[in-house]
Amino acid sequence: MKKFIRQDTTLTVLLGLLIFLILLFGSILQDKFFSFDNIQSMGYQIPEFAFLALAMSIAMITGGIDLSVVANANMAGIMAGYVLTGAVFGLNSGMSDLTLVIIAILVALIVATLGGVFNGILIAKFSVPAILATLGTMTFYNGISTAITEGKGVVGFPDNYLSIGTSAPLGIPLVFYIFFIAFAVVAFVMVRTPFGQSIYLYGENRIASLFSGIKNEKMIIKTYALAGFLSGIAAIIMTSRVNSAKYNYGDSYLLQAILVAVLGGINPNGGRGKVTNVIIGILILQILQSAFTLFAFSPYAKRMIFGFMLLLIMVINFIIDKWGARSKSIAKDSEVVPQEAK
Repeated sequence: MKKFIRQDTTLTVLLGLLIFLILLFGSILQDKFFSFDNIQSMGYQIPEFAFLALAMSIAMITGGIDLSVVANANMAGIMAGYVLTGAVFGLNSGMSDLTLVIIAILVALIVATLGGVFNGILIAKFSVPAILATLGTMTFYNGISTAITEGKGVVGFPDNYLSIGTSAPLGIPLVFYIFFIAFAVVAFVMVRTPFGQSIYLYGENRIASLFSGIKNEKMIIKTYALAGFLSGIAAIIMTSRVNSAKYNYGDSYLLQAILVAVLGGINPNGGRGKVTNVIIGILILQILQSAFTLFAFSPYAKRMIFGFMLLLIMVINFIIDKWGARSKSIAKDSEVVPQEAK
């Protein structure tokens, strides 16, 4: 147990916090919290912001950030919505619903991925700081979505598309299956592939990354393209669940995505953090969300609490990092002193 704790302190703390929250809210809310409806509801809600949190985490491991994930997802969802409703070149004429659904899914993924590629080009080719580049594209993508919809929602999707967000094979939401598979793939890419290792190396030391033969610019573009692709999946899940697409859907998800990434141990300076820890962070946040809903907290109170949590976690991470560096320094000095005494 001691060896496990030393190997991954963040994972140990997250698991402890997860168990503590389950026991706390379970004892207070009892049957309401552990009811099948509440657990299934969490299964529907988790994937919506989980994909955005994964996208945010990947960007942050490079030492950057992607503030455009929600805006990109909304833009992709609106484009897919126009395909589904036949607003684009009359696509629905003579086509089956299944064909429209396939085209809409491809459109959402392509649009979101291109949005991520555009972010990567700004950061890699034009050396725009990630926070400024994605802040600009966030406003740009929101502007596109607002302009083409005039602020209105796109509604009226086929049942085949809505089943993505509402069906529950074996009582487990389909979107949760999708999330689990995507999580496994992303975790494998980050840990077991040269591309994933290059992301970590770049975040840790860009110069070392360059001299190790990694093409930094190409890697950054691929990283933000992957973040965009994950945002596209989030767009499909969100629009299929609510049967609509709108420019301002899921505004609170941006804060939650950053909160989950930091909670999961992703270092904002880059180079450190595990996708598995982020998943536990997602579960913790969803448990809090469900508890707040059962307690009938207002959305404004939730946002205040999440903002406070983000600040608190950053302070705690700073203290832990400083304590860890001090412990290493003391251990190093204790090894040097006896040698000098000899």
